[in-house]
Amino acid sequence: MKVKVHVTLKPGVLDPQGSAIGHALVSLGFAGVENVRQGKYIELDLAETDPAKAREAAGAMCDKLLANTVIENYTVDLG
Repeated sequence: MKVKVHVTLKPGVLDPQGSAIGHALVSLGFAGVENVRQGKYIELDLAETDPAKAREAAGAMCDKLLANTVIENYTVDLG
């Protein structure tokens, strides 16, 4: 089963990389860029066929390795 994980910084956590991207976009002439937040996208292929178990396994992977849950949120999508 394919699992898609999106990891983003929690609101209020400084994002210097997002700020750098935003400044670069403005300097390249893209008007109207007010705020940029960057994150991670991770795709997993799991042998699990039960959607609930796949979601649970992916959540455990995020909690233990894929996301720093002190400063990051994550979402898990199946499919």
